[in-house]
Amino acid sequence: MISPVMPTYARAPLIVDRGEGPWLFDTEGTRYLDFGAGVAVNALGHAHPDLVEALTEQARRIWHASNLYRIPGQEELASLLCAHSFADTVFFTNSGAEAMEGCIKTARKYFSHKGQPERHRIITFEGAFHGRTLGTISAAGSEKLVKGFGPLLPGFDHVRFGDHDGLKAAIGPQTAAILIEPIQGEGGIRVVPPQCLRGLRELCDEHGLLLIFDEIQCGMGRTGRLFAHEWAGITPDIMASAKGIGGGFPLGAFMATEEAASGMTAGTHGSTYGGNPLAMAVGLAMMKAVLAEGFMDHVPRIGGLMRQKLEGLVATHPTVLRAVRGEGLMLGLECVVPCADLVATARDHHLLVVPAADNVVRLIPPLNIASDHVETALSALDTACSVIEKKVQAA
Repeated sequence: MISPVMPTYARAPLIVDRGEGPWLFDTEGTRYLDFGAGVAVNALGHAHPDLVEALTEQARRIWHASNLYRIPGQEELASLLCAHSFADTVFFTNSGAEAMEGCIKTARKYFSHKGQPERHRIITFEGAFHGRTLGTISAAGSEKLVKGFGPLLPGFDHVRFGDHDGLKAAIGPQTAAILIEPIQGEGGIRVVPPQCLRGLRELCDEHGLLLIFDEIQCGMGRTGRLFAHEWAGITPDIMASAKGIGGGFPLGAFMATEEAASGMTAGTHGSTYGGNPLAMAVGLAMMKAVLAEGFMDHVPRIGGLMRQKLEGLVATHPTVLRAVRGEGLMLGLECVVPCADLVATARDHHLLVVPAADNVVRLIPPLNIASDHVETALSALDTACSVIEKKVQAA
């Protein structure tokens, strides 16, 4: 018999009850160090007092108002995002998948608005993850995401990750845009080198294409800059943000230059709940925390410490771990053994981490973790690796 909750997740045997900072507690009171952070969502940890205060204060005023009216929080948060990014305009959504759908629509609408509706195809990359809607799984194209859900939305050309010649060959008279994650999260913490991001910007400029970045997982300070593409010194035309932008409250956004958004006029797009007052209050508190003096400097510093210790862990356990990947506090452990074994064994030792493709375990903790949290996490991982080694030797 099917469960009341549709069984689309292979859930771990952990019943969550509450959280406090980087710690998550189950219903039996057991404490776990949460280095998955809701898959890079709880960027300030659980129950951060600034976010709780912002939410409760707003909840006493108004929860929901139609987008038929002006919502001051939208205007304030959009202005803050634009002031600290490439963007001139922002549309608020409830999730990353919705934000990506908005990016796709904006790119297609741009060329239609310019009298070139035939230019609707978007180049994407193998290993990408852009969401679970029909449009976003069509964009990613991986068998794991699309099997059984055909026919897919047409208009996407998939290129192997890092295949520069294949990318150039994919550009044609119908190409509208190139879409990429500066760091693939679900794809296995695969970093696009800065020189490649600069090359994509040059390629788009050369061919009159729009450049779309998916910074749903790698943005909002996760690499030590507000957005990961800033390290390359270039900007996109359109970008999706979500996860950390709401610090745990459902919030996403797609952002664009004035030129790229020129086709997005009144009536072309909408959302019932997108940009609701509750989300805006939390998003503003989140942005102010991330932009506070010293916050962004902390991320590469603590991330560098964690990476250094992870490299030592790889050297100590070469039959379990192969390499470290990533930037800032978006790090991955490439495994020799099945990554699911490390995830489960780490959980047995009260550390929560997240699996990814390419046999990688993700470590994407809250951005405000301290060095003692890193020490605790590494101790748990060291113990987990030793347990796995003994099992392998006994087999």
